[in-house]
Amino acid sequence: MRPEINAVTDRIIARSQKTREEYLALIESHNSKTPSRERLAAANQAHTYAACPALDKSELIGGKWPNIGIVTAYNDMLSAHEPLKDYPDIIKTAVRKYGAIAQVAGGVPAMCDGVTQGFEGMELSLFSRDIIAMSTAIAMSHDVFDAGICLGVCDKIVPGLMIGALRFGWLPFIFCPSGPMTSGISNSEKAKTRQLYAEGKVGRKELLESESKAYHEEGTCTFYGTANSNQMMMEFMGVHMPNSAFINPRNPLRAALVKATGVRASKITHLGDEYLPLGKVISEKAIVNAMVGLCATGGSTNHMLHLPAMARAAGIIINWQDFEDISEATPLLARVYPNGPADVNHFHAAGGIAFLIDQLLEGGLLHDDVLTVMGKGLSNYTQEPFLDGDLAVWQAGTKKSHDEDILRPLSNPFAPTGGLRLVKGNIGRGCVKISAVSQDHHEIKAPARVFTSQADFHEAFKAGELDKDVVVVVRGQGPRANGMPELHKLTPALGVLQDKGFKVALLTDGRMSGASGKILAAIHVTPEALNGGAIAKIRDGDIIHINANGIIEALVNEKEWEERTATLPDMSYSHNDIGRELFTVFRNNAGAAEDGASQFEY
Repeated sequence: MRPEINAVTDRIIARSQKTREEYLALIESHNSKTPSRERLAAANQAHTYAACPALDKSELIGGKWPNIGIVTAYNDMLSAHEPLKDYPDIIKTAVRKYGAIAQVAGGVPAMCDGVTQGFEGMELSLFSRDIIAMSTAIAMSHDVFDAGICLGVCDKIVPGLMIGALRFGWLPFIFCPSGPMTSGISNSEKAKTRQLYAEGKVGRKELLESESKAYHEEGTCTFYGTANSNQMMMEFMGVHMPNSAFINPRNPLRAALVKATGVRASKITHLGDEYLPLGKVISEKAIVNAMVGLCATGGSTNHMLHLPAMARAAGIIINWQDFEDISEATPLLARVYPNGPADVNHFHAAGGIAFLIDQLLEGGLLHDDVLTVMGKGLSNYTQEPFLDGDLAVWQAGTKKSHDEDILRPLSNPFAPTGGLRLVKGNIGRGCVKISAVSQDHHEIKAPARVFTSQADFHEAFKAGELDKDVVVVVRGQGPRANGMPELHKLTPALGVLQDKGFKVALLTDGRMSGASGKILAAIHVTPEALNGGAIAKIRDGDIIHINANGIIEALVNEKEWEERTATLPDMSYSHNDIGRELFTVFRNNAGAAEDGASQFEY
């Protein structure tokens, strides 16, 4: 192992000792060799199997077959989750052949940031993660299951499923995705049309036509945003069937992988000889592996919120300094849009996750000595699935990238360090994703223009007020202010300003999209403005210095800065309508961004 990775791992283990011990004690307290349902009274059990087919009912009543609970994020409005409709029936049929039963334990909400981007519904997006965690807990709370399968794909859904599942960490869980849609128009063509629309050079008809050619069928969006970063991390943490992340929904191999998920779940319960509880699979080393994967691929900044929240659900405490140090030690090996022109289908064809994990293991950047749902060793994930009849079988993955414009070996990285960085200074602490930002835009010193909403920014942009070097400050966007929406709608306009030759950057206590692009953006700034964070001290015209290598500061006289009063934004406009009034308790209790902006204390 590289000493830098070991050093981060060791300090996470030391920092988490008490909370991790408490968590593992929770798992041990549920240790049993009998089916979980047997501890319930007869009447309680009867409700469990009242609607079951005869065979399932007889085995639930008197047999020792394991019962697998399926938690699904299915809906047929969202392309990524529409394929999940048939998965429970596929799983049920598959596991019966291997002496197990599966039931849909419950559903969780799945909303799409692509639909709500720039509108009021986006303010519920981050909080939906914790609602999903609670919904998962409700589904599993019947306590009649011996394993779980989580069906979900996108931004907040997978982190929420993971948080909820980890609170039942004595059970094995396998995560099962739907895969990406096939490639539509190129991402660069899509981005160009968006920018032309922002400039008023094409209309809404042309914009919608372009978007519909990009998002055109069932499956996950093909750019490397939060949804596909989710799937990468599930592989690096060992909770998928190996290399199942990026198989398209219509590919016959996808159905075979769903079958294999059910069969494997039935074999790793506490009733058999391969007991692999989720709470032991998700260890400190597994979390470090996920961080390495995120940095090596230039993954979504959203996971600098989600991964701390997921880790904490397993008693593991991480922070942004851990990300920074891992990023410094991890070369960038992939360029997938927005970090390059290719999409995840091209990435998969070039060698994909199997090749990437193989390279990182060989370079001592990943811990191989971890548990996965396949047993001991992350090296299980250097294998690729193939069809044998209607079954999935695995064989060694490629040792060579098939396109070094997309995926490179450790000996020839795109950059010597990873794509995510910590920035800090008298404004607070924040994150920068630099993998898509060209080197000449990594630093800026320019006057601030302060806004408290995306709408105000767009008015100023359309009026030509921002045609200059500028650091756009959008504050009042943190979790306690308005639920920390993504501000991706700013990207096309900021891109226009940069293409005009102006030096431009974004500074915000909100989130940017997992598709963060070519603009230098210091995001997730904490403490947030509504908590009196120093971002609330910035005034129009203050010179702001942002350096992707670690700095966010207001170049204001130190004494004046200390004495300056924070201007707390009035967020009342953002607390009603489209259901936002129901989330007052969430806004009031949300944690800091660096802690995952979570509602939960354990």
